[in-house]
Amino acid sequence: MTAFPTLHTQRLYLRELVASDAPAVFAIHSDADSMRWFGADPMIDLAQAQALIETFAHWRTQSNPGTRWGIELEGELVGSCGLFKWNRGWNSCALAFELAPGARGKGLMGEALRGMLDWGIAYMHLHRVEALVHPHNNASLRLLERLGFKFEGTLREAGCWGGQRHDLKVLGLLGREWTNK
Repeated sequence: MTAFPTLHTQRLYLRELVASDAPAVFAIHSDADSMRWFGADPMIDLAQAQALIETFAHWRTQSNPGTRWGIELEGELVGSCGLFKWNRGWNSCALAFELAPGARGKGLMGEALRGMLDWGIAYMHLHRVEALVHPHNNASLRLLERLGFKFEGTLREAGCWGGQRHDLKVLGLLGREWTNK
């Protein structure tokens, strides 16, 4: 992939995550309530946040690359969203996202995902985007449905975090269905 694709929406700046974002990433990822749906145990030290930022940067060098944007509102990092596991032959990928507790309920993630999906469909030529969501993560399920994602099934015990196995719902969006709702 080429230079990092920065994106702008009405209120947000979607940009590359950098080392100086580690404290904000740690604040989000160390919050047990936030991580109960993320698919990972809460972070316990800043080094884990630094390693996660490095992992996201490394995604762009993989044969099936991914891009993870930091979501910035008024100069503050409030979350991230990304497209990953890009299969160029199938024109498909997965998406994931998280938002700081204080930024929820303001329509920010919907705005960020619209910008990201516009970019992915235009520049990655995506035919399909899928999301795996915990069945009890109602806020994410509603958001994805508002964006046009359709429920396709359940992957039984596909996730493992918090010392437990978790079912995951599969939702998919086809490029031809995308209307930037």
